[in-house]
Amino acid sequence: MASTRPIIQIENFTMRFGDKEVISDLSFEVNRGDVFGFLGSNGSGKTTTLRALLGLYQPASGSLLIDGKPYRVDGDTSLGYLPEERGLYKKETVLDTMVYFGELKGMSRQDAKDFSKKYLERVDLADKIDTRLDKLSGGQQQKVQLGVTIMNEPELLILDEPTKGFDPVNRRLLMNIIEERKKAGATIVFVTHHMEEVERLCNRIILLKDGKAHAYGSISEVKKSFGGASMDDIFVKVYGGEALEVGNE
Repeated sequence: MASTRPIIQIENFTMRFGDKEVISDLSFEVNRGDVFGFLGSNGSGKTTTLRALLGLYQPASGSLLIDGKPYRVDGDTSLGYLPEERGLYKKETVLDTMVYFGELKGMSRQDAKDFSKKYLERVDLADKIDTRLDKLSGGQQQKVQLGVTIMNEPELLILDEPTKGFDPVNRRLLMNIIEERKKAGATIVFVTHHMEEVERLCNRIILLKDGKAHAYGSISEVKKSFGGASMDDIFVKVYGGEALEVGNE
């Protein structure tokens, strides 16, 4: 029988950098099969929370668990993480890079190659298969990195601004790919500033400001608590209409 335990459990999480507290007693859960919108302006604590969840930061207090345990790369949960900062080997070709990461994820070389070729055709990069990554545009590199993230069909996907910098055509293409993973049963933690993406994909969300939750629950519950407002209006209300600065957290 499949476990009914939430796939992500964060309880009383506090994070400090020096004397500055950036996350304050944060608790939330992500259920299996959720597409969970992790929302907030830059500096709200989203990326810090994800890094602590993945063991890259040590929390001041609290627990951050994936499938009931602190995350380990060699653990039982298959996870794909697309960070906001892109990290590919830019002197290698597109195909060699994807096959390399596929093998790291436990795929056979042939399976990784077959997936890569099919995926690159899907995202209109078939003609770039033998091109070095540093010769691609930023958006093209982003497509390759998303392919690397999903290529072994992980049960948990953490996507930090996956459509950042995309034009409407490519954003729709990537949204379709993410939606396919949703239909295949993957749990997806989805960081975005685009509320139309939240409305389309997410069933539950948390909205952070200054390291604290200002909204949490299903889309319908959150909207009801804000008088039936749209997600765009809720975001603006929480942030008081302040200008949102684009940058790292």
